Order: sequence, then C-alpha cells, then structure tokens
Amino acid sequence: MLVRLLKISFAFVLWVAPLAIHAQTQPTGKSYSSDKPQRPATTAPQFPSPVTFTDITLQTKINFKHEASPTANKYLLETMGAGVGLLDYDSDGRLDVFFTNGAQLLDAMPKGKMPDKTNSKFWNRLYRQKADGTFEDTTEKAGVKGAGYGFGVAVGDYDKDGFADLFVTHYDGAVFYRNNGNGTFSDVTKKIGIGVDGWATSVGFFDYDRDGRLDLFVTRYVEWDFEEGALVCGDARPGYRAYCHPDNFKATTALLFHQKPDGAYENVSEKSGITQTKGKSLGVAFADFDDDRWTDVFIANDNSEQQLFRNLGDGRFEDSALAVGVAFDDKGKYFSGMGVDAADYDGDGRQDVFITALSNETYPLYRNTGDWLFDYVTQSSGVAQITILGSGWGVKWIDADNDGRRDLFVAQSHVLDTIEKTTSLLKYKQSPLLMRNTEKGFQNVSLAAGAAFKTDLAARGMAAGDLDNDGDTDVVISQTNGAPVVLRNDGTKNHWLGIDLRGGAKSAPNGEGAKVMVTDANGRKQFFDVSNSGSYLAANDARIIVGLGVATSVKQIEISWTSGKVQTLENPAIDRYHLINEK
Repeated sequence: MLVRLLKISFAFVLWVAPLAIHAQTQPTGKSYSSDKPQRPATTAPQFPSPVTFTDITLQTKINFKHEASPTANKYLLETMGAGVGLLDYDSDGRLDVFFTNGAQLLDAMPKGKMPDKTNSKFWNRLYRQKADGTFEDTTEKAGVKGAGYGFGVAVGDYDKDGFADLFVTHYDGAVFYRNNGNGTFSDVTKKIGIGVDGWATSVGFFDYDRDGRLDLFVTRYVEWDFEEGALVCGDARPGYRAYCHPDNFKATTALLFHQKPDGAYENVSEKSGITQTKGKSLGVAFADFDDDRWTDVFIANDNSEQQLFRNLGDGRFEDSALAVGVAFDDKGKYFSGMGVDAADYDGDGRQDVFITALSNETYPLYRNTGDWLFDYVTQSSGVAQITILGSGWGVKWIDADNDGRRDLFVAQSHVLDTIEKTTSLLKYKQSPLLMRNTEKGFQNVSLAAGAAFKTDLAARGMAAGDLDNDGDTDVVISQTNGAPVVLRNDGTKNHWLGIDLRGGAKSAPNGEGAKVMVTDANGRKQFFDVSNSGSYLAANDARIIVGLGVATSVKQIEISWTSGKVQTLENPAIDRYHLINEK
C-alpha cells in the first residue's frame, strides 16, 4: 500500500496543472500537474531529414472540423477525442478517410442526459477519395453520421465480402457499421450482439483464436459520468480551471468480443481473462510478442500499469506486463500512456513497443530481447532527450524514407489548454515529431522535414497510409476542436515493395495476424506482423510498405498465415504493390 501511495504521489507531481493556491475557491479534485516542469539538461539536436512532408489539407478539399464542445465544467471528454481511420470502403484502390466527432455538451449536463449529436456539425464524417486525389463528403449517403461523443475507429472486413466495415466507439457505446458494398453502411450493432458500455476509446479487429474470423477488442478509459466529471480541478479562477487527473476516477477493464461461425459476436471478456486486471486504457496494438504464432495485445494506460495480454492459445489471455518489464518505466513508476504501436525497429525479428506519454515523462521505448523480456531503452536510444517536453498521442512506426528502418511519427499536444498560463516551458499546441532510426539510435529530424513540423497543433488521433499510392507513407492527423491535417510524404529515391494480403477461409480477411518476412537482394531481412491497429483512436492502411533503400531487387517474400500455411513469392517486382491471395 505504501508503494502504491508513493507512485500516486509521484504521478501527481508529473501531471502538469495550475496551482490552486491563488484560487478563491479551493478545487476539490486532482488535475494534470507539475508546477515545476523539468528543463532538459541539453536540447536534443536537430538533424537533416532525408524526406519532406507537405501539408496538402487544402488541396484534398477535406473540410471537416472536429467539435469538442468545450464547457465551463471542463468535462474530461472534451480534451480526449478526435479519432481517424483510413479505409478503402468502395474498393476502388484509393484510401478514404473517416473522422470521429464530438457531440453537444452543456455547461451543466442534466442527470441522465447524453451528449447530443443531432446538429450536423457534430456528425462523424466519411470522405471518399476521387481519382484526382481530392475528397468528397459522403457521410449522409453512406449513413455513418454516428451516435454519441465519438472516439475510436476500427476497420476490418468482418464478413469477408471484400468490403471494409467500420466499428466506431463513443462515450457510453459503440456502433458497428456493415459495408453494404454499394457505398452505404448498415448499423448491425444489435443484430450481431455487440454491447459496449462505459467510456470506450481505442478499438481494433484481430483474429485471436486463428479461426479465420475477425474478433474485436475495445479499450475503455475510466469509470466516469457527468455528475462526478463536473469535479473542480486545478485553479478555480476564471480561465484557469483545468481538466481533471485520471486519479480522480476508477480504472476499468477492456472488452473482448469473439466472432462466432454465424457472424454474431459474443462477449468473452471475463472467460478469456481480459478482465483479470484493470487499467485506464487509451491505445491498443496487436502483435505476436513471444513469437508463438498467437497474437498478443498491448494496452497503453494513462497513469496506471501498462498491460500486455499474452495469448495462451486456448482462448485465454494472461496479463504479463509486470513479468516481462513493460508495466512501468525504468524507475518503476507510472506514466501517462496514451498512444501505442508495435514493430520490429532493430531488425531482429521481434516486435518492439513504443508508447506516447506526457511532458516530463519522456516516451517509453521497450526493446523486445526475446525470452519473453523487454528492455526499457528510452534513454540509450536518444528518445528521452528528444521527447522530455513533448506530450504525445497518436504514433506510428513508419519507414518514412524507405531506407529499410522503421522511424517514429508522433502527433503531439498537451492535455491542458491552460498549460501556458502556469509554465513558460510547456505549450498546449505542439508540432508533430519525426524521429529517424539510424540503427544506432534515433535523431530528431522534424524541423528539416517540412514546414508542417513548425506548425503547432492540438493533435490527438493519427493514421498512417499511402494516400496517393506512390509507395511511401502519408499521415493524417486529427485535432481536438480543430481541423485535421493531411501530410503528403514527398518520398526519396529509395526503392520499395508494397504488400496487400487476402487470407483464405481459415485466415483473417486482410491477413491480420500473419507474419511477413522480406529478404532483399543484399540479404537483409525485414519482419512484419500484419495489423492496421496501433496509434491512438485510429485505424491505419492495412497494406505493408517495405522500404528497400538502395537494394534493386527482392529475393523472397515469405508469409506465415494464421491458418498455418507458409507461402513464398520469389523475385517479386519492386516499386509496386502486390495483391497476394493465400494459396
């Protein structure tokens, strides 16, 4: 108990919020706090960038604006939203974009009243990409206006009809949209047996039991309602009230839904072991971390222990985060886990984990050493010095310059819109971060990667994918209470290979959970666990882009499907996508 109290006390020091000593009325709850933010001993140096990203938001004609509906009560919902998903919903070969939106909140929400989404400015939005690269709003035609105060989005072809379906979470619920294949969606939530309560956040499709059908994993944040959520936190002076710290609210559990042979879903959260531990969950990523061919689940938790649910292969999961060294930071302390992604960044064939956190905490990087153990390498990799003053949300491992090494792209902003009133070191809106993987550590190349990295945003969700099908990874960032930002990767001269999977009867529809190994002409091997999840409140391009650097050919693609089949392709052509069907 003493250790627990010490951890909570330390966390309170780190969460940055206004001091209450100046207030006329004392606040009653904890807020995001650190009246003494740490100034880094030295500023992380900037390095040249081999790649440039260009803000093309205006050219896309995407005219969406996220509506957070800020109130005088500073409901925590207001600062946590803005999800984004990439999908090709009409199967025309071009990625479309889906945004989750807020809903109308009142300064004093009457008991039992839920946020109102009636006004069209609060609708979720679907944008279809046209042949000329611009986007048109097809929300009404598609029937995906949504319900409630929106958060996360997942994309997957759950019924294997060749069309991408949508699952969208909101406060106190979720909506499952079946793609009808004609440009419209149907709400099948109740029909297929999905029931989500509480504050649902990130969500993802995966095939945990390897039966070829997509299952569904839903994270939930905290036990929260509008009555207790009206707690006064921070400084009670007008304009200084702050969003409340999650320590004011109880942790909760994630939800796991198993798809049955008839296409309906059953809630297996309890019997699978997912409810054995609680968290304050915001991000989720799927990968086979122990290399046993069963997909595991990593959850980023806000100021509580991180969770790594090991798939035992018999329908059950075991939370192994503490045992393998990923529950806390290197000092054994909580941090504010928000976004999370998994990838093999060091080329050893094992899936590593990166998590975004708040200012002063640095962003944790866990290197998978094998033997079911991880090393905390934030300091030794150079990430700590780069991220000490940042607050991160969405994050993806992307090979930005296609040199064969996974880099890190982070969408950043502080939680508190009042932070600049209480400290001169931290900002509410922050610019995106691009960290280049040099094999010897990470370099901050942001300022050299384009004007977009000099623009401050209130970023939250972030999705990565090849919007223009030119073989490099573009990025869409969603902002809370603001417009999204679309960043085009202008690429390099490096070669690449694109992989688009289609599973057979006993494998997941887009190869979810499959393992891919690519060997180039120089003998270098790259390893991928197939998933379109990861980041924060986001769904990403399901295709794999393999950066080849200067290699001029690929010897082999080897795919280990979840069905157990192993398929190889010899000497595939490069600088193009390959649609690979399981055989």
